[in-house]
Amino acid sequence: GLCLLVLRLFIGVHVFLVSCALPDSVLRRFIVRVMCSVLGLFVRQSDPRLRDVNVRVYIANHVTQFDHNVINLLTSCNTPALNGAPGFICWSRGFMELGVTGSRAELVDSLKVYSSHRGNPPLLLFPEEAATNGRAGLLRFSSWPFSILDVVQPVALQVQRPLITVSVADSSWITELLWTFFVPFTVYQVRWMPSVPRRAEELSEDFALRVQELLAMELGVVSTRLTAADKTEHMKRLRHTSLLPFAPGGCPGQPLAARPRMPSSLTGVAPEDVQVTAMAQRVKEVLPHVPLEVIRIDLAQTNCVDTTIANLLEGRVPFFPESEEAGTDLPAPSASQAAAASGIQGSVAVPSSKPATKQFAKSPVERHLSLQERKRALYDYARR
Repeated sequence: GLCLLVLRLFIGVHVFLVSCALPDSVLRRFIVRVMCSVLGLFVRQSDPRLRDVNVRVYIANHVTQFDHNVINLLTSCNTPALNGAPGFICWSRGFMELGVTGSRAELVDSLKVYSSHRGNPPLLLFPEEAATNGRAGLLRFSSWPFSILDVVQPVALQVQRPLITVSVADSSWITELLWTFFVPFTVYQVRWMPSVPRRAEELSEDFALRVQELLAMELGVVSTRLTAADKTEHMKRLRHTSLLPFAPGGCPGQPLAARPRMPSSLTGVAPEDVQVTAMAQRVKEVLPHVPLEVIRIDLAQTNCVDTTIANLLEGRVPFFPESEEAGTDLPAPSASQAAAASGIQGSVAVPSSKPATKQFAKSPVERHLSLQERKRALYDYARR
């Protein structure tokens, strides 16, 4: 793999120079496609006669960072640059710079003007707006690509690669390019589908959903309602969790059954005791009236801050509330923690205009209200 990588880096420079020197034509696409096969990029297409020369907008699912380059080897098309600053890198990757940095409405207007000139190549758009591995489902299509013209042509794209995963979340395009050069080959399968016109008085959202369902059926995957923003938020949470020994207020990443357990007689000297103490302090900051020993005993069983808090709030773990002066063995909280704790106490006191009761209420209604107040306090603390 390393030998292939070094060799293909030199060949890739020649492919880039040839693609820049030759004008856009059938000859250029043929030469570059043959040279890309040396790089391990094999492109196959099914039903090329279905490609409509009159369609000005192609809609494709997004699998890798080089989908637009691969489809450009089969037909002339342009993909606008939506993310990243314009410049040499954007141009060298094959994106079209429109010079629009405003809202999506301005982008759509600019693309409408572009499509109105018949001499321009068709547009290749990826409504998912984020790459996936293409094996489970499609992200929800954005509606703006379907408001440009009333006729679009779906393009189903599948990518296969031995040994190494095709697309890894949160991976840069440079990393994907190096892995492409490292593996023996990568096969791109492009299937052209019949063009889809907009129905009478059909909204762009409904048009996008209909095309998404057609592409999902062609690919044999699920049409989901998850958006690119959901994927971005999920990756942020994963990055935040990976930087910590355990998620703040949450469970460690490793399953509980897979964690080695130490005998109770060795908990005083075991390394896990430090982690249990830290988690117990977090629970104590949220529930100051719960004895610290009770928290530690439950954490030894659950090894999860969220589960322990839920057990204490919902009464699954019996305990006798201690006074506010107790628990002096805990380190003094910082200024930010004190402010957060005071904010929590204030938020608990607001709904009922009195402090939350520390005794087990007799009425189910009162117990439910107390539980909701404590949950609200936990949410406020987590937000801070």
